[in-house]
Parts: sequence; C-alpha cells; structure tokens
Amino acid sequence: MTDTTAIPATAGPQEGRFANEDLRPVPPEGRTWTTYNFAALWVGMAHNIPSWTLASGLVALGMDWKQAVFTIALANLIVLVPMLLTGHAGPKYGIPFPILARASFGLRGANLPAMIRAAVACCWFGIQTWIGGQGIFVLLGKIFGGWADVASIGGRPWTLWLCFVLFWALELAIIHRGMETLRRFENWAAPFVIVGALVLLVWIAHKAGGFGPLLDQPSKHGWGPGFWPVFFPSLMGMIGFWATLSLNIPDFTRFGKGQRAQVWGQTLGLPTTMTAFALLSVLVTSGSQAVYGVPIWSPVDLVAKTDNVFGLLFALLTVLVATISVNIAANVVSPAYDLANLAPKHINFRRGALITGVVGVLIFPWKLTSTPELYIFTWLGVVGGLLGTVAGILIADYWVVRRTVLDVADLYRPGGRYWYTGGWNWRAVAAFLAGGLLAIGGSYSTLDDKGAKAGPFPTDGLIPFLKPLADYGWAVGLGSALLLYVVLSAGTRRQSSGPGSQPGA
Repeated sequence: MTDTTAIPATAGPQEGRFANEDLRPVPPEGRTWTTYNFAALWVGMAHNIPSWTLASGLVALGMDWKQAVFTIALANLIVLVPMLLTGHAGPKYGIPFPILARASFGLRGANLPAMIRAAVACCWFGIQTWIGGQGIFVLLGKIFGGWADVASIGGRPWTLWLCFVLFWALELAIIHRGMETLRRFENWAAPFVIVGALVLLVWIAHKAGGFGPLLDQPSKHGWGPGFWPVFFPSLMGMIGFWATLSLNIPDFTRFGKGQRAQVWGQTLGLPTTMTAFALLSVLVTSGSQAVYGVPIWSPVDLVAKTDNVFGLLFALLTVLVATISVNIAANVVSPAYDLANLAPKHINFRRGALITGVVGVLIFPWKLTSTPELYIFTWLGVVGGLLGTVAGILIADYWVVRRTVLDVADLYRPGGRYWYTGGWNWRAVAAFLAGGLLAIGGSYSTLDDKGAKAGPFPTDGLIPFLKPLADYGWAVGLGSALLLYVVLSAGTRRQSSGPGSQPGA
C-alpha cells in the first residue's frame, strides 16, 4: 500500500460552497495518529455495554456461547476488510468520508450517503447515551438509597431522565473540544476500560469459585440445518454493528501518520478486541449464573449486586468512560462531518455535533433495544444492508475505477471532474438504489414463542420474492452495488483515473 501523500490543506479551496476548515484535507504535519492511537480507538469503542451484551442477544436467539463468540469473531474479521479499504484514502489524502464520497456520488450527491450515515449515527448516539444513562442510574441507586423511588415522567423515574440528560451534556462537552481531545481521551480510556472488565471477571470468578453451567448449556439449534437460518442473519447483524464505521473510518484515518499506522492499528484493535470482549462477557455471565442462579448479561446489573461502595464507584466511572469513548468516536464524529458537508458555510464540526445530540434524543432510543429480534434483525440487519450498499460503491470507485488516484482540488470544485451532472453521479445513485433494494427489500419479521410477530415487517417480507436475500443483507448490498457500479462506470474508467481527466467523467 502507498503511504501518506504530501497534499497540503490548500489543495482544497479555502472558501466556497463546498469547503470549510473541517472538511479541507489534513496537511501531512497534522497527521499524527500512530498504530497505538488507532488500536486504542478500537479498544475504547469496542469496550462498551452494547458490545458486552451482543453475545447475550445471540444466546437469547438459541446459540450456545461457542456459537455466539464464533459469530462475533467472524463478523469482525469480515467487516475489517472494507474498514481497511475505505480507510486507505484517509492517510493518503487527508480527507474525511463525505469528501471521499464526492468522488463516486458527486459533490452534491455525496450528501445522500452522508445523510444516511449521519441518521444511523444519530440513532446510535441516542441508544448509547440511553444505555449509559441507565447504567449511571442503576449504580447511583445502589450508592444513594431511594434514588429510584421518585415521581415518574413518561413511565420512568425522573432521576433516570436526569442521568440521561447529564450524560448527554457531558459527551457533547468533550467533543466540543475537537479531535485532538478525542485522541488523548481514547489513549487513556482504552486501558482503563480493559482493567475494569478484568476486575469484573476476577470478582465474579472469586465469588463463583469457578464458572457456572452457562458454559455447558447446549445450543438449541446444534450445528445442523436449524443453526444456519439463525446464523446468517445474526452474522449480518453483527457486521451491521460496525458497518457504520466501515464507511466513515476516513474521518479518523485522515489523521494517521501513514497506511501502516491505520492498517496495523485497526487489525490489532478491532477483531481481537471484539472477540475477547465477547468471550469475557460469556465468562462473567457464566459466573453470575453460578453465584445468583440466573445469568446476568448486563455488567451494570451484575455490579449492582455488590454492596461495596468503592466497587460501585469504580464501576460507575468505568461505565462512564466506556460509553463516552465509543459514543463520541463512533457516533458523533461522523455526523458532525456529514452535516458540515451538507451546508459547509453554516455548519462546522461543533455545530454538527450539537445537531447529532439533539436528533439522538428525538428518535426515542429506548424503543430500539426493546427485544433481541428488533435490535439484531430489524435495526442492525436493515442498517447493515443499507450501509453495505454504500461501502460497495465507495470501494468500487476508489479501488477499481480510480485505482486510488484522486484529484483533491476537484473534490471541492463545482464544474470539476466530480461534478458529473448538476453535482450528481447517476451511476452511483442507480447502484445504491438497486443494491439497497436487493439488500433490504425482503426484510421480514419472525414469530415469537407465542406466535406473535416480533418486528415491524411482514412475515413473508416487504417484497416476498426478495425474502431469501434478507438474511444476507450486508453482503448482498455490498456485492451487488460494487458490481453494478463497476459495470456502469466501465466506459469512464480511463478518463477518471488521474490528473487531466475530463469533467463529468
């Protein structure tokens, strides 16, 4: 792989409708992130409550612990590939995701994938903030008796809403200080959260005198024909968990010292951390079953079982650090850039972050995680299908059509080679629509144990003949959009691969 390209910030225009300080290329001297920084970023993002409970969602769907950990490990190895491919443009050109998307979608058309990514991030921000607020509420309730015995608002104690709002404000206060503050925060947050998780493991192992019967619990599906109908949609859901970052990873890699830093940092940080964290959650939960007679998958609920004030305070701090580290990095940085791309003259990085925070509250995040079926199949599965489609187009354009060669100045210039027709590339839009239709058109809901529909979609699928593809949404979206875009762009490949290419290619 080529290393950092020495492109100064002035390669992009200093003024204009399609540029502002946050969207222009990071100059070489500003690209300071090392392998450790990227690895720490992933450790900080992976160690959070939703990641911890991913295995519980799969076990609730009938897998045993070995199947759940295997599914999570394979998903993260798969999603690492588009992560590295799209991340390549960051160190080479110093550009964020919405600017990279201009090469394939057009200067105006890039707002389509950017707004989809921003919408997903806003939802994730709300989910993580709600879960973090719940954790703080539970732990404070143990420290201060009667914390939950207060008047209710909307069916929940007002103290829970207070925790949610205060946690929300703390996150926005940190990101308001910019990306360098985020880098420093992730550097120390990553090892702190690892220590917190290991302390939890040692504590429950000591109380249990070993690990409980959960490790011996058989799969409800076995490894035969009954397993695969659950495995493939679950695999796509697990891929969907980080499919968001596979699009906007250039938002971070643009600060990398070179390709080696981002490649090794991500490879060492993502699949290893997610697999280890899934295994850790299974071991701790197994210990909880041995101690309390039932498996307790939520680390917050488990820690709340202790009466040790120091332990509760340490757990409270760990939950705060873990949730902030993932939520800011994964769910605020991207929409802040995406919204800035929508209106560069009016929205900068900080204003985009504030908008993200507001939208994250308005989507009622407490409803998106109500059941494993809704969370894994509906939310993660559908989101993964759409984002896979966009990833396929970005990879096809950058690697196949342009051979990683971009004209940075034209990424900011109306009328240049990335202007296409009125700022839109119809090839990318067509590939997105076709790939998205194939990926999520067959989305369906299953029936629960009582025969009721467990999800918002028809049981035979939105488009019944596409139902067989729904279980493979992310792969179908990525593969079909990639192939279609390459076919549609075949006649323009020669003209669009380097300096001197024709505008509108």
